[in-house]
Amino acid sequence: MKNDVKLKGWLQNFLGWPLYMGILVLAMTATAYVFDIKAGFICTGLAAVYLIIALWFYFAKRPLVMRELLLFAVNHAQIQKQLLSDLDVPYALLDEQGRVLWINKAFGMVIRKDKSLRKRITDLFPELSSHPFSDSDQEAVWDVAYENRFFRLHLKNIYMSDVDEETEGEGSFRVGLIAAYLFDETEKIQFQQEIENQKLVAGLIYLDNYEEALESIEEVRRSLLIALIDRKINKYLASIGGIVKKVEKDKYFIAIKKQYMESLTASRFSLLEDVKTVNIGNDMAVTLSIGLGMGGGSYVQNYEYARTAIDMALGRGGDQAVVKDGETINYYGGKSQSQEKNTRVKARVKAHALRELLETREKIFIMGHKIGDADSLGAGIGIYRACATLNKKAHIVLNDITTSVRPVLERFVNNPDYPDDMFVRGDRAIEMADDSALLVVVDVNRPSLTECSPLLGIIPTVVVLDHHRQTSDSISGAVLSYVEPYASSACEMVAEILQYIGDNIRIRQAEADAMYSGIVIDTNNFMNKTGVRTFEAAAFLRRNGADVTRVRKIFRDSMSDYKAKAEAVRHAEIFEDAFAISVCPAEGVESPTIIGAQAANELLNIVGIKASVVLTEYQNKIYLSARSIDEVNVQIIMEKLGGGGHMSVAGAQLKDCTVEEAKARVKETIKKMLDEGEI
Repeated sequence: MKNDVKLKGWLQNFLGWPLYMGILVLAMTATAYVFDIKAGFICTGLAAVYLIIALWFYFAKRPLVMRELLLFAVNHAQIQKQLLSDLDVPYALLDEQGRVLWINKAFGMVIRKDKSLRKRITDLFPELSSHPFSDSDQEAVWDVAYENRFFRLHLKNIYMSDVDEETEGEGSFRVGLIAAYLFDETEKIQFQQEIENQKLVAGLIYLDNYEEALESIEEVRRSLLIALIDRKINKYLASIGGIVKKVEKDKYFIAIKKQYMESLTASRFSLLEDVKTVNIGNDMAVTLSIGLGMGGGSYVQNYEYARTAIDMALGRGGDQAVVKDGETINYYGGKSQSQEKNTRVKARVKAHALRELLETREKIFIMGHKIGDADSLGAGIGIYRACATLNKKAHIVLNDITTSVRPVLERFVNNPDYPDDMFVRGDRAIEMADDSALLVVVDVNRPSLTECSPLLGIIPTVVVLDHHRQTSDSISGAVLSYVEPYASSACEMVAEILQYIGDNIRIRQAEADAMYSGIVIDTNNFMNKTGVRTFEAAAFLRRNGADVTRVRKIFRDSMSDYKAKAEAVRHAEIFEDAFAISVCPAEGVESPTIIGAQAANELLNIVGIKASVVLTEYQNKIYLSARSIDEVNVQIIMEKLGGGGHMSVAGAQLKDCTVEEAKARVKETIKKMLDEGEI
């Protein structure tokens, strides 16, 4: 076997320099012969001695030099290996498939395994399993974890090129390895988390029914009630290291550390229920709303988030906490029915503001929600009457005409008392609209559910009148927003506005019937969400010619509709001993969503049923109608499914799924919310 070690490059040239000098000596000897024969003989002798010594050194001493070079190389390699082995940075060599070939001591201490154990790097760090190893020469960086410690892993491809001396320049092959470095970032992440936990969360607490609660007890006890509420709030915040500052008689500013948010959300803000236990003879339990803001770039922005959150909480009826974390909004609580306000001051202020807006516009569009119902149409007709009284041209945007609104609509279409363009379709309204018009949206506050959503982008001046609880995607930028979740219907709100918008308003009989029918439908014949102001609005409409008998005839069902509703009730399934879930047949029914809503109301008449959900397939969507009496907030159930509404009346729409899949999603949502204590 040939064991000779060949030298190449500068080292070989360095060892051969005496021989190269021999050539120079021979040249000098030949030159000496030219000038003097005797001198040439002397130089020849000296050159011969030099060449003998040079050849002896080159061939005799070369093995010794090679031995010293090899010994140096071995020692150098051992030193390098020892340095890598003792390196404080965890280091490993992997093959191209990610198998561990060698690790140093620091890497072994991290994984706490035998160094000789061959494993894939993905076995140690499962986070890498979804990322195949790349052939790129660029360094790859991954965040990994191992045994409750966090690391930054660097992977770098390295190659060893073996070129055969005889075929040098003709071809080569590369053996690939991967160098892996670990940098422990556990403390860094812990410090970052600690900094994040120490950030302050701004918050606002408003008492929802402060005045009403005080009026329900005798005057000498009022100060005690206030003191007990203050104590509850201060004790609750003190338990989590928060601070409280009372800014008004029924408003508080709070600041807490972000690290306590997890415990607050886990308990679903128990303060909401604790404050209701304060009772010193007051007939009405005190409820409060909480708005928290975090995730902003500054404390000022967090405070603005808190103001947005508290507005959302109040707009949804109060008795709940809303947390705005950047663009994300989460809701907690909202289990109690919102309290009706006895004062009409707000209605009067909104009515005067609406009148000022109507008087400054020559073209007005009124729009409700998709698949309009009696409440949406009745409220739109009420606003139309206000516009007509002020001699303003108005159009009601209406696309789909359902069976529930056709009897009402027939009294206005082809009626000489009303213009032909009183009702226009959405595409026609888009052609007519411009940025100088006014858009009044009734009975809806979500852009995606409006009858013609493009109008919101065309007309900048928007007014919103609605009684549904607000969600995170409500209409933004409205110049006038009157959203009152306590109201039974949009028609009730419009009836109050009409009483203050002008002294000379005269509502015609057909208009009074339309608005009265909206109240009847949304209250389920005055049995749901009915308050004192509901009856006052109904009385106002009765004085203006609304007839109960005519309204009753309007809402009589056809035989096919009645049978469909009966089928939905007959096939209802009782889920978790309290929820009635059914499917309303759509075949042969002109407006199945309306029948589904009626069936949901009927199911509440069954003993033991706390809430009902009826699914209806219509126009390639699954429509959900949810109803309850008082124990279950169906609004938060529907919000989980992308919908919304009231505590006792809510709905949602599901796309790209079958009825059975939709039913399974409803059951899964209810089950999860029951397990987590949300309902």
